[in-house]
Amino acid sequence: MPDIVETAVSAGSFRTLVTAVQAAGLVETLKGPGPFTVFAPTDEAFAKLPPGTVEALLKDGPKLKAVLTYHVLAKRVTAAEALAMTEKGQEVHVPTVQGAPVRIRSEGMLRKHVKVNAATVVTPDVMASNGIIHVIDQVILPPGA
Repeated sequence: MPDIVETAVSAGSFRTLVTAVQAAGLVETLKGPGPFTVFAPTDEAFAKLPPGTVEALLKDGPKLKAVLTYHVLAKRVTAAEALAMTEKGQEVHVPTVQGAPVRIRSEGMLRKHVKVNAATVVTPDVMASNGIIHVIDQVILPPGA
């Protein structure tokens, strides 16, 4: 089974994310043993950012690394586990590799949709050898970014 980076590359819809991971020097980390949970914004999600944002991030290594590691948990969390954590409509705060927590909650009819901050998980549970990827519809930014 491919690792998180190989899975993202082969999907074809994460070109911007893969470029950013390479620019931030995080490829070896995300190819490591993990386990990791990655909330992966698609190319379309990156395109929703204000014009010039991606280019500015690619030129600012520390800020880019902070934004990317804010999308990563240092543990494996499936969508079912995330929904179980948010039973009764409550939200939970889960620490990211960056340090600041993300808010995870459930929404929708029967609370079957996972939200991470303002992003919606559009494709859950993409398995990789060293963790799991949840495809999200927008880039999430850490506090102060």
